[in-house]
Amino acid sequence: MSLETLKVAAVQLSSTTDFVGNLERAHRAIEKAAQTGAQLVATPECTPFLGPEAQILAHAQSLDGPVAQGFAELAAKHEIYLLIGSLPESCDEMHSYNTSVLYGPSGDRLAFYRKIHLFNVETPNGEVLREGDHIAPGEETVVTQIGPWTVGFSICYDVRFPELYRSLSAKGANLLFVPAAFTAETGRDHWDTLLKARAVENLSYVVAPNQFGTHFGRRRSYGRSVIYDPWGTALAQCPDDREVITATLELKSLEARRKMFPCLEHRRL
Repeated sequence: MSLETLKVAAVQLSSTTDFVGNLERAHRAIEKAAQTGAQLVATPECTPFLGPEAQILAHAQSLDGPVAQGFAELAAKHEIYLLIGSLPESCDEMHSYNTSVLYGPSGDRLAFYRKIHLFNVETPNGEVLREGDHIAPGEETVVTQIGPWTVGFSICYDVRFPELYRSLSAKGANLLFVPAAFTAETGRDHWDTLLKARAVENLSYVVAPNQFGTHFGRRRSYGRSVIYDPWGTALAQCPDDREVITATLELKSLEARRKMFPCLEHRRL
């Protein structure tokens, strides 16, 4: 099967501290996305659990654990590529990793990426978020292949660090994943601007499934999951709700843009 034309679905969730309920809702949403005919389905950051950082460790498992295995089986059932935006991966007694996992249509794990840049800030509404207290940072940039597509991985706060995406595009990336739980306060001003910039400057498609709504306490995510083309045009964007959006990515269109405007070849490092 040729994948030069790739139908992609981005799933917008509203995960909470209800671990079992989150998994059930995520599985249903992935099923819904697969029924649209999507060949690649992507979920947001923190798909199985979105709660206080101190509670994340209790839900961490290995990438061969039952949570990951359940998603692998779902990918195989629907014969889709499936990106789980992130799940808590076991690290040590005090920390977990925030890890994206990509499965192939046979349920095989194609790649995983551990979030490099951790969100240690005080948001405009006074909420203090310190991922680094309980989450260990990743240390490696990751790309892998989906047919003719070279996909580059990132998670949420990574989007503020353009050098990461330059590294991915230097490795050949033409499709960038940015699963997120982007806060409502910063999302209003920064979400679309940052994602559009990453698409334009790297002449790449960007698939950015985001969390939406209130998760616990004052923690709220912006939503507006979006898929951008290499020219910075939003091909699809979610409303303010749990939703699934789809778009068709065209490799020939991307290659034509890069030929017409070869800025990646003009870089002087």
